[in-house]
Amino acid sequence: MASTHPRSRSGSPAELAAPPEKKLRLDAHEDVPQAPVEVQDASAAYQTPPSTSKKQTKQKKNKKKARRVPEPYSHDDILTREVVALLGQEAVDAATAANLDWDAPFERFQHLELTVASISPSTGKSLSIATVDDRRWVVVTPLSLPGERIRVRVYQHARLHSQADLLEVLKPNPEWRDMSLVQCKYFGTCAGCQYQMLSYEKQLDLKRQTVVEAYKNYSCQFINYMFDLPGWETYDCTAIPSELVPAIQPTIGSPLQYGYRTKLTPHFQRPPFAFQKAQKRGDAPVIEGKPDWLKIGFHEVGTSRVMDIEECPIATPVINRTLGPVRADIISNIARYKNGATLLFRDSLRLDDSGGDGAQPTTNIVAEDGEHICVTDQKGSVRERIGDMLFEYTAGTFFQNNNSALVPLTGYVRDAIFPADPSVSATTNGKPTHLVDAYCGSGLFSIMLAPHFDRVAGIELSAESIRAAQRNAELNGLSPEKISFMAGDAANIFETVQDFPRERTVLIIDPPRKGTDERFIEQMVAFGASTVVYVSCNVHTQARDVGVVLKKSAESPAAQGGRKYVLESLTGLDLFPQTAHVEAIAVLRLA
Repeated sequence: MASTHPRSRSGSPAELAAPPEKKLRLDAHEDVPQAPVEVQDASAAYQTPPSTSKKQTKQKKNKKKARRVPEPYSHDDILTREVVALLGQEAVDAATAANLDWDAPFERFQHLELTVASISPSTGKSLSIATVDDRRWVVVTPLSLPGERIRVRVYQHARLHSQADLLEVLKPNPEWRDMSLVQCKYFGTCAGCQYQMLSYEKQLDLKRQTVVEAYKNYSCQFINYMFDLPGWETYDCTAIPSELVPAIQPTIGSPLQYGYRTKLTPHFQRPPFAFQKAQKRGDAPVIEGKPDWLKIGFHEVGTSRVMDIEECPIATPVINRTLGPVRADIISNIARYKNGATLLFRDSLRLDDSGGDGAQPTTNIVAEDGEHICVTDQKGSVRERIGDMLFEYTAGTFFQNNNSALVPLTGYVRDAIFPADPSVSATTNGKPTHLVDAYCGSGLFSIMLAPHFDRVAGIELSAESIRAAQRNAELNGLSPEKISFMAGDAANIFETVQDFPRERTVLIIDPPRKGTDERFIEQMVAFGASTVVYVSCNVHTQARDVGVVLKKSAESPAAQGGRKYVLESLTGLDLFPQTAHVEAIAVLRLA
C-alpha cells in the first residue's frame, strides 16, 4: 500500500476523502532511503555532508538557541520531565556527565523501528526508547499508542529525546486503536486532534491520568526553574504529600464528542514572493481557480505549514456551512492579499440586528443553521445560551469553545460549593452567601451561580470583558446591588470585598494557562474564603498553585481562624474531545 508522509502530504482531494485504513501509513521524503535503518547501526548509517564555515556558524547559533531551558510548565518543560521519568534518573545523570544529553545517537531523517513504551497524557504523543550502543534515548511520535510497533522518521533533536514523524504502524494495539471511530478525513495529517482512533472512555481515562501525573510531579516544585518566572520569587518546596491529595475522580465527559466546537480560527499564508513581484511588474499570471500554493486550514502534524481543510467534524454545523463560502471568497480574491491572515468563525444565536436591546448588530453572517448563525467579524457580537442564561461577547474575545460542556462545568462547581453531604456543609459554618469570581471574564461563573448567592463580585483584567459581564448581568435581570464587576488585577479583588463574611464566602479562580502568582495566593490565603474552587485549562500550573496555597495556609493558620486549606476533591472535565487537552477542577476548604 502506498503511503503519504505528513510533512510532505500532497494527495488529491479524492485520496484525502478515502476512508481511514486500519493501519496508519505515511510516506517519507524522497531524499532519504525508504528501507528502515536498524537502531543499533545508527552511528554508521548516515554521513553528514560537508558544510561551509558560514553554514557551520549558523548551525552553532541555531544549536545554542535550541538548547535554551524550556519555560517552566510549558509543553516542552512537561515533555522533558516525562522523558527523564521514562529514562530513569541514573541514565540521565550518566548522559549529562558524559556531555551526551544533547547528542542523539542517530541522525536526522533516519528511519527507526520502535516499540512504544508509553503515551504522554499531557501531549497525546507516544514515548519510545531507542537503545544504541548501550545508550538510551527517547523518541517522541504522534498518533501512536502503548505497545505498538512503529516505523518513524526522526526530524528534530532535543535534550535526551528526538521528535519523529510516524511513517507506519507495523503492529497496532488492538485494545486501544479502532480506526473505524475516526470521523475526519484529515486525521493523521492535521495537528488538531490526537485521539480520534480511541474510544471515548479511553480518552477520558487518559485525561484523568493527566491530572494524576500533574499532581504527582508538578505540585509545589521549584517556582524559579533556572531563570526568573514573572510573579514568583524563588520558592523551594517538595511536592504535596500523597496523603493530602484525594483520589482523582473520573473525568467529566462532554455531551457532544463531535460537532461541539463553537469557534474555529483557520489561517492561510501570503502569496509567494515571486507572484507578488510579478504583480508589481505587471506580468503576474491570471489566477484561475485555486492555485496549488494556497492552503486554507490548520497546521500539519509536526510542522508550521498550513494544510487545506474544507470541513472540521469537531466544529458545529453552522461553522462547517460557513467554511465553504469563506474559502471561495479568499480563493477568488487571493491576488489582493499582501499577507496571510487568521480567520474567525464563531457559532452564535441570532441577535436583534436593530441593536434595540443594547447589543451591537451582528455583521458578516455567511451561513445559518436554524437559530444559529456564524459570525466572522472580530468585532461582531456573539450570543450563547447556557442553561437558562444568555451571554453576549465580542467575537474576537475569549469565551469557552464548547457550549455543550458548560452546563456540566458550572453544574459541577455549583454542587461542589453546595454539597449534599451535611458533614461537609458543617465545616463551612453554614450555607455560602457570597461569591468572589477572580479572572471572571464575561461573567460565566458569576452569572450562572448568582441565583444561589446574596452578593457576587467579579474582577477581570480586560476592560472589554468587564463591559460584556456587566451587559450579561443586565441581560439576565441581575441587579447591580446583587452582582458587580470591576476591571483590574485579580489580586485587587480582595480589597473590594472586605465586608464579605469570610466563613460564608466562596472564591472561584479561573486564570489563564500561566496560572496565578504569588501575590494573589498570599492575599487569597490572608482573606480566607471558606471554599475555593480552582478551574484551570493547565493542570500543571494548577498543581503548582494549589501546592503553594496548601503550604502557605499551613504556615499561617492564624489568618484563617486557626484552620488551614485542605484539598477536598480533584477532577478533570473534557472541553475538547478527540484532543489531549483536559480542564481541571480543584476544590479546597478551610478545615
